[in-house]
Amino acid sequence: MARTGGELMPEAASPEVAAAVADAHRREWAFVLAATVRVAGSIDAAEEAVQEAYASALATWGTSGIPRNPGAWLTVAARRQALDMHRRAATAQRALPKLLGREDDDGGLPDMAPEEVPDDRLRLIFTCCHPALALDARVALTLRLLCGLSTAEVARAFLVPDATMAARITRAKKKIAAANIPYRVPPAAEMPGRLDGVLSVVYLVYTTGHTAPSGADLMRRDLADRGLELARMLRVLLPGDRDVAGLLALVLLTGARRDARVDDQHEVVLLENQDRSKWDRQAIAEGVALVRESLAGRPPGRFALMAAIAAVHDESPSWLDTDWQEILGLYDLLMDRWPSPVVRLNRAIALGFAVGYAEGLEELDVLGGDPQLARYPYLAAARGDFLVRLGRPEEARVAFEEALILTDNDAERRFLRGRLDELTG
Repeated sequence: MARTGGELMPEAASPEVAAAVADAHRREWAFVLAATVRVAGSIDAAEEAVQEAYASALATWGTSGIPRNPGAWLTVAARRQALDMHRRAATAQRALPKLLGREDDDGGLPDMAPEEVPDDRLRLIFTCCHPALALDARVALTLRLLCGLSTAEVARAFLVPDATMAARITRAKKKIAAANIPYRVPPAAEMPGRLDGVLSVVYLVYTTGHTAPSGADLMRRDLADRGLELARMLRVLLPGDRDVAGLLALVLLTGARRDARVDDQHEVVLLENQDRSKWDRQAIAEGVALVRESLAGRPPGRFALMAAIAAVHDESPSWLDTDWQEILGLYDLLMDRWPSPVVRLNRAIALGFAVGYAEGLEELDVLGGDPQLARYPYLAAARGDFLVRLGRPEEARVAFEEALILTDNDAERRFLRGRLDELTG
C-alpha cells in the first residue's frame, strides 16, 4: 500500500476493501477533512492525517471488516492521527489552529456520525472560497479539499503543470494562515455576499466540465460531476437557501441534456437537433421543483433565473415548441439582476428567435464592440448562425472562421469546420 500525489494506491487491499475505500473517498472526503481541520491545527496537517486514515482503512478493513459507517470510522481515525501528530511534537496547545475561531477541547474522540457536526464542511467551503484569495486559487482549493482531487488532477483541470498547481495551492494555504482567515461560517450580515462567491466557484467548476475550454472532448464529465456533488453538498448544508436551490436546479437542468449533446462519433449536436428522448427526465423533474422553490418569496437571484431559462428548454417537447418570448422575458430579468456581457449575448440570441433573426443579429453586432467579448468564440458563432438563417452565406463564412480561430476545444472546432463545409458545399 502506498500514496502518491495525494492519491491512495490500494494494491495490497482486496477488491472489496479497495472499492469500499474508494467509495468512502468520493462520498466522505470533504466531511472527514473538514472535521479534522478543527483538531489538526492547519489544512496541511489535516490532509496528512486524513490520508493516514484512508491508508489505515486499506490496511485494516480487510481483517476487521468494512464498518457500517465508513465516514465516522475515518473521521475518528483522522482526528486521532491529528492529535498524535500534536503529541509527538509536544506542542498541542501552542499549535491549536488560528482557523478555529473558538476554544475546543478535542482531547476525547467520541464515536460520531457526520450529521453531528453539520457545519464543518460549510466552514471548509467558506474558507476555500474566501474573497481574499484569487479566483483560480479558490477553485483549486475547492477541488483539492472539498472534492479530494489530487494536485495532479487539479492541474489537469486547469491545464497547467503539476508543479505550477502545487505551488498555487501551497500559496493559497499559506495566505489562509498568514492572513488568519477564519475557519468559520460568516455571520448572517456577511452571508449573502460571501455565499454568492461560493456559488460562483461551484458553478465555475461545473461549467468548466460542461464545456471544456480545450481538449479533445466537448465535456469534462469528471469536473461536471464534481460540480454537481458540490451543489448537492451545499443543498444539504443550507437547505433553506433559495440561491443554493437555484444553483442546484441550474446544474441539474443543464446536465440533464448532456447525453444528447454529442452523437455516437462524439461530434457536437446543437440543442435544436438533439434527441430529447435522451434527456434525463428525473433530473429535469427535480430541477423544475427546485426552480419553483428558488423563485418563491422574494426577487429571484441570478442562478434561479438561469435555472428558469433552462427549465423552459427542458420542458419544451421540441425546438419548435420552445417559448422564446418567455425566455426573452427571463433574460430581461436576469439583465437587471446580473448585467454581464455573456448574459447580453444570450439575450440577443433569445431575441433573434423570439422576434426575428435580423433583430438578434443587430444586437450581436452591437456586442461586437465589447472588449470583454472580443475573444469569445460563441459571439462569432452566433452571428454566423443568424447570418445563415438570413441567407447571407459569405458573411456567415467569415463569422465561423473567426469563431474557429478563437476556439480551443477540438470538438467545437470540428463542428465549426462542418458548418464551413456546409457553406462551401
